[in-house]
Amino acid sequence: MKVGFVGLGNVGGKLAGSLLRNGIDLRVHDLDAVKCADFVARGATLAESPAHLMATCEVVITCLPSPAACDAVLRQMLPEVRAGKIWIEMSTTDAAEVARLAELVETRGGLAMECPVSGGCHRADTGNISIFVGGPRAGFDRVLPLMTILGRRVLHTGDLGTASTLKVMTNYLATANLLTLCEAMVTMKAAGMDMATTYEAIRVSSGNSFVHETESQLILSGARDVNFTMDLVMKDIGLFQDIADRHNVPLELSPEIIRIMADGQARFGERAQSDQIIERLEEVAGVSVLADGFPTALVDDEPEERGYEVSARRQDAQ
Repeated sequence: MKVGFVGLGNVGGKLAGSLLRNGIDLRVHDLDAVKCADFVARGATLAESPAHLMATCEVVITCLPSPAACDAVLRQMLPEVRAGKIWIEMSTTDAAEVARLAELVETRGGLAMECPVSGGCHRADTGNISIFVGGPRAGFDRVLPLMTILGRRVLHTGDLGTASTLKVMTNYLATANLLTLCEAMVTMKAAGMDMATTYEAIRVSSGNSFVHETESQLILSGARDVNFTMDLVMKDIGLFQDIADRHNVPLELSPEIIRIMADGQARFGERAQSDQIIERLEEVAGVSVLADGFPTALVDDEPEERGYEVSARRQDAQ
């Protein structure tokens, strides 16, 4: 099977690397020629355009930074879509938008599936990331073999659009958790607590979380680079707010989270690393939240293994 991949950024490049590492016949395209050259040096084939990928591959995966970018790429590929072709969207995007694009693919006889990922760049790099898959069950079965190379836990979420909706929700929760961790750690530093002890207290307690075990370490080391920029955060939390607005849910925390992250962009730059948001509080509190012995980069220490489908837990009816 020939697989095409468009978008070799922070996440996409690592996902494409998993395909290449596992012997998939991979063809790549990206606007960054340096990234493409790196993949070619490792054995991938360079495609001159997204349209060329769709013409020469059975499956084309896109992993792009915005809905607008996804639209532009798919429109280039669309003339080459026909029966037997599969488009897999792995970007974090709007459910209505992915459904709109999928209809264009399906009208031409192709299969469209959405497969956003969750778990951080370090797990994308090892094939241990989680993947949400939205689309028909028959389509899920067709793409599952590829998904078990790209990720560890693969969840069929239901119809097309459900995966994007759930992915946006998880990114909202991660951002909310990051902001509360920033407040907690700055407050503990101001109160004179040892920061390594503070980290461990959170880790072994009811306050623990995936975000704490990953991003808090990068904050404490001073690296503050989780490979996820504030513009991407703003896109995701904005999409979550849009879902709430469409369904008349009067959120209270979400608008404040958006305000805080927008202020972070104004202070540190539109594409500043998301973990730099702690520096807003450090500045006004006059403290520096650092500790010795924490890593400057995240490394997934779980051994790579073939992924598998996971299912929603449902309590049996009484």
